[in-house]
Amino acid sequence: MPALLFLKTATTVTKRMVSRAGHFERSAVPGEFVNRLREIGMFFDGADRVHQAMRRIAERLEAAGIQYAIIGGMAVNAHRHRRTTIDVDFLLSADGLRELRSRASANDFDPVPGRSRRFVDRPTGVTFDILVAGLFPGDGTPGPIAFPEPATASTEIDGMRVIDLPTLIQLKLAAHRHQDFADVINLIRANGLDERFRERLHPSVHSDFIECIEEMRREDDYEARHDRAAE
Repeated sequence: MPALLFLKTATTVTKRMVSRAGHFERSAVPGEFVNRLREIGMFFDGADRVHQAMRRIAERLEAAGIQYAIIGGMAVNAHRHRRTTIDVDFLLSADGLRELRSRASANDFDPVPGRSRRFVDRPTGVTFDILVAGLFPGDGTPGPIAFPEPATASTEIDGMRVIDLPTLIQLKLAAHRHQDFADVINLIRANGLDERFRERLHPSVHSDFIECIEEMRREDDYEARHDRAAE
């Protein structure tokens, strides 16, 4: 399904779910909104538990000689689009995952029952998932784009290994999820990308990348019209 059609379909479904689920609404807990705003502020200051866990886990992986790359929402932040997330994703090789499992207890990492590649960082309580090189994004169905070896597709940002921008974008397009397409649109905007960047991506995601550029431009045009109307 093309990216734009996917986005529109997902948005329509979400609106229908919200309109039909009024009986699931709950009253706000006193202070909940203020606490959430405080957490968001701490996140963007890099002082929250998620950032603490990310740095701690990266240090443990480095010390163990396990090659890694930060991926997912924290990689999106590293590549200039600011958004919150409640967990951390790391890309490892299959051997790296085995080594991590053997060292988990000593590093204060607890495996999550029933989730073979999910752990909890005990000091912070933050969960982190391991994505394995050679497996496939999205629902895991084999396709033309697989998770790469972390050593071949990462760059250093603020002293940590982070998945590089072309690989991050094409993995998100291949995953074909609503949040991933939204991330790509915002990464395009934050990094000033245009159609030329397509040549750095796998051909299988070229059309989806172009649709994300066009969607970004539609959003920007919409904002500009509203700004002019308010003058």
